[in-house]
Amino acid sequence: MNMPHTIDSIRAGLETKQFSAEELARQTLGFAEAENPKTNAYLTFCPERALAAARRVDEKLAAGEDPGPLAGAPIAIKDVILTRGVRTTCASRLLANYIPPYDATAVTRLEQAGGVIIGKTNCDEFAMGSSTENSAFGPVRNPAALDRVPGGSSGGSAAAVAQDTAVLALGSDTGGSIRQPASFCGVTGVTPTYGRVSRYGLTAFASSLDHIGPFSRAVRDSARLLQVIAGRDEMDSTSAFAPVPDYVAALDGNVRGMKIGIPKEFFEGLASDVGDLILAAVDQLKKIGCEVRDIGLPHTPYAVASYYVIATAEASSNLARYDGVRYTARASSETTLSGMYRVTRDEGFGAECKRRIMLGTYVLSHGYYDAYYLKAQKARTLVARDYARAFEDVDAIVGPVSPFPAFKLGEKLDDPVAMYLSDIYTITGDLAGIPCMSVPCGKTAQGLPVGLQILARHFDETGMFRLADAYQRASST
Repeated sequence: MNMPHTIDSIRAGLETKQFSAEELARQTLGFAEAENPKTNAYLTFCPERALAAARRVDEKLAAGEDPGPLAGAPIAIKDVILTRGVRTTCASRLLANYIPPYDATAVTRLEQAGGVIIGKTNCDEFAMGSSTENSAFGPVRNPAALDRVPGGSSGGSAAAVAQDTAVLALGSDTGGSIRQPASFCGVTGVTPTYGRVSRYGLTAFASSLDHIGPFSRAVRDSARLLQVIAGRDEMDSTSAFAPVPDYVAALDGNVRGMKIGIPKEFFEGLASDVGDLILAAVDQLKKIGCEVRDIGLPHTPYAVASYYVIATAEASSNLARYDGVRYTARASSETTLSGMYRVTRDEGFGAECKRRIMLGTYVLSHGYYDAYYLKAQKARTLVARDYARAFEDVDAIVGPVSPFPAFKLGEKLDDPVAMYLSDIYTITGDLAGIPCMSVPCGKTAQGLPVGLQILARHFDETGMFRLADAYQRASST
């Protein structure tokens, strides 16, 4: 498919009349529908909505008006983000036929900026997983290697961008669910500061950890997409009042003198082929003028346990609303209320959701709250303090996204602990609420993509994007 792959090239094509937004939308939809059987990246396409949005862009261009910073760009949306009138399943049997009555704030802002939403992407059920194998509608395959996972839980969005069936995509990140799929699929993925993007319309998994963020191929495109969706929203009391700077204007390629921290804890237990690529990326950062320093994040070993206590506790609370009474599928075989609750949830939730609900209910139960949940929150504070201290001496921190590249489908399904440990390097950023991202840094000898993780201080997405863009420019020459 001869489709432009950046926001800028699409805008140039529209202005020079090489194609119209409607023509691009039709071409993208046709290609995405033809390619989808290979990866199962999409669960639902929305051609009527896409073509209507594309026509609005064309009408504005014809009238001499600004069509918006994302004019005509085909965008995929993770299926935990609500889209009015378009099926939103959260990859669960419980919501297999759910049609939301409103749009998420991020979706509204995308379309106001001229974006064209072409479909909803597959994911782990209710965003719970690290491989996108926990979907009720089948796993997603990695476009880089179809026998491998794309990462999770936003694997469908990452796969769509990697497969060129969307130029941009939105995912959600609770413990690494944007960065890990971005790394596995060889695209750019961004987890903004907690509160930078409104969570209104994002189906809640763990409310104190959930983020919405962008996928793209180029860092510049992720910066422009984040700028569109970021900012205070009255519909979400946890959204930040912090002003949103012009991220793209800061991408000047100059990072000379920037201080970069390398945490030794991120290089323990790392596969050699991944470690070699990360160290090569660090050498590249040195060549473009960065000052590299060794640092410590001593409470990193407690992050996985802390995260899975906090996240499951919040999940057990958030998922209690799926009871068959209101808008979910309902078991018809039971005549009592308690029976209907039990059978609806048993039939509707997959194994991973059940596992996390049970864990979360346990750690919040009488007699165990102090022993588990309270301790986990204290450990979370210590992890956040590690980063605060580190950012007193460095401007950004870099390291691997995952201990290994994309693993084979089914390889870790029977070992939940091994699956959870795949998030060991991404979880700390979510616990601290800082901005972090993955940018491609090469491929292993097997041809599997690997991502370089960049973490920055709260609300310093500007510095994070500047470093990632400078690295991407240098590594592509």
